[in-house]
Amino acid sequence: MNVTADTNVILRAIITDDVRQSNAARKALAESEIVVVTTAALCEAVWVMMRGYNHGHAAVAEAIRKLVSATNVVTDQQSVEAGLAMLDAGGDFADGVIALEGAAKGGATFLSFDKRAVKLLSQSGRAARLL
Repeated sequence: MNVTADTNVILRAIITDDVRQSNAARKALAESEIVVVTTAALCEAVWVMMRGYNHGHAAVAEAIRKLVSATNVVTDQQSVEAGLAMLDAGGDFADGVIALEGAAKGGATFLSFDKRAVKLLSQSGRAARLL
């Protein structure tokens, strides 16, 4: 079976606060031939892990790396790496994804009111401008 994992499935596979759902999520993902993990689902999952569960940047980055390194997981690796680079620098996963995907579609400069995002992206060599 080939599946696309919803954010709640990803979260249950990573976080074991509901044993029954965690076991079901892990089993379904492990038994699937292909598991598509979208960047939108990863952005949501990272946000929930950090804001809802108060997990730190390093712990969240480790969980995402473990998830996307599974042999049956298919994802946009470049976007994931951009998001992880921002997490590793102390920023938001989604900002890295947004900047990369925007640049790929012709948006050369990341535009934001978020001072930290603009600073971190600028430091990484990406064009970013604070409004």
